[in-house]
Amino acid sequence: MKLILAIIQPQDASSLVDALTEQGFRVTRLSSQGGFLREGNVTLMLSVADGEVETVIKTVRAHCSTRTRYVSPMPPIAESGEFYPPAPLEVQVGGATIFVLNAETARL
Repeated sequence: MKLILAIIQPQDASSLVDALTEQGFRVTRLSSQGGFLREGNVTLMLSVADGEVETVIKTVRAHCSTRTRYVSPMPPIAESGEFYPPAPLEVQVGGATIFVLNAETARL
């Protein structure tokens, strides 16, 4: 058994969860926050057989896309009198970060 953790953007979550459940996977959806932009994201947890890992990864790849965003950088702590131009910074967001962990199941 494997435990898959997929950290994705909220915009991709509904379609991905629908696709995974249509394929017979049970998915737990958690709201989470973090990363470079410190914005909300979604963490999906799935427990699957070893042979199903690639199917899940392909489904995630098909439903999660990257996007370009422009963010205003936070000014660094500067000496008094220094000027820091707040030019927007282009960053790539989205896609997915996937962790595949060995897991054992136990029923209590």
